[in-house]
Amino acid sequence: MDGMSVRKGVSINEYKSKGTLRFLYNTAVGRLFLGILKRRGVSRLIGRFLNSRASRIMLGGFCKSANIDLSQTERTQLKQYKSYNDLFTRVIRPDCRPIDRTLEHLIAPCDGGLTAYAIDDDSSFFIKGGEYSLADMLGEAELAKQFVGGTCLIFRLEICDYHRYCYIDDGHKGEDWSLGSELHTVQPIAMKRYNIYKRNYRVCSVMQTKNFGTVAEVEVGAMCVGRIENHLKTGSFVRGEEKGLFEMGGSTIVLLIKAGAAKIDEDILCNTAQNRETPVRMGERIGTSLISS
Repeated sequence: MDGMSVRKGVSINEYKSKGTLRFLYNTAVGRLFLGILKRRGVSRLIGRFLNSRASRIMLGGFCKSANIDLSQTERTQLKQYKSYNDLFTRVIRPDCRPIDRTLEHLIAPCDGGLTAYAIDDDSSFFIKGGEYSLADMLGEAELAKQFVGGTCLIFRLEICDYHRYCYIDDGHKGEDWSLGSELHTVQPIAMKRYNIYKRNYRVCSVMQTKNFGTVAEVEVGAMCVGRIENHLKTGSFVRGEEKGLFEMGGSTIVLLIKAGAAKIDEDILCNTAQNRETPVRMGERIGTSLISS
C-alpha cells in the first residue's frame, strides 16, 4: 500500500446498543415513541433546544462521554461554546485534520467508520445485513445506472466524530436535492428493523471532479439531526474545502464512484470483506485515481 501502515478494522457487530435504542427499536411501546421521535418536526423541536443556551448544561457530560479533545479545536475552553450544537459542530484546527494534497489520492470526506462495496449489475449493494437499491438511495433510477460496476463508500459517523465534511477533489457540483422525511438512528440496531437509507432524510448531489470523474454524494440524517447544512448551492470547489456539516446526532455519508475511476486501498477492502469498518479521518487517503490526467 505504497508504504502506508495497514489500518485495523473494527467489527460492525461489536456495537452494543444502549438501553434507550433497544427500548425504541425492540419493544412495542418503544416503537410507538419512535413513531413520534423519528418525525422531522419533532426533531426540529429537539434541535431548537440543542441550539439554545439552556442546553449548555449538557456540555460537560457530552465532552466526557464522547471523549472530545478540545485542545484540537479552534475554541479550546468549554465556556466558549454557547449551546450543545455549537459544541457538536465545533471546528477542528486544520493541522489536526491535514488534507492529503496528492492529486491522484482519493481522500475521506469526513471522520467515520468506512466500508467499501462493489456496485452490482442490479444497481444495489449489500451493507450491514441489508440490500439497498441505489435508485431508492438517489431517487433517480437513470442516475443510479451510471454507477453500475463502480464503488459505494459508506462513512458512518459516531456521535463523538467530527461532523463537518469536505470535498474530495477539485471540481464543480450541481444543485442538491433532498429525499425522505423520517429520522432514524444509523446504528446497526435500527438497520435490522428498517431500511434506513430508503426512509431517512438525505441530501444528494452530483459532482464533476478533476481526478475521479462523476461522483455522487449522499448525506443521510439520523435521530435528532434536524439539519444537514451544505454551504454551496452550485459551483466550483477545491479539495479539502468544507462542503457542509451535520447538527446533533450520528450520521452517514455515502460516496458513489463510477467504474474505472478509483482503486480503494486494500486494507479497507479486506476489512469490509471481514464485516469490519475502517476508522478514517477527514482528508486521509483511502484510495487512488485510475483516471489519466
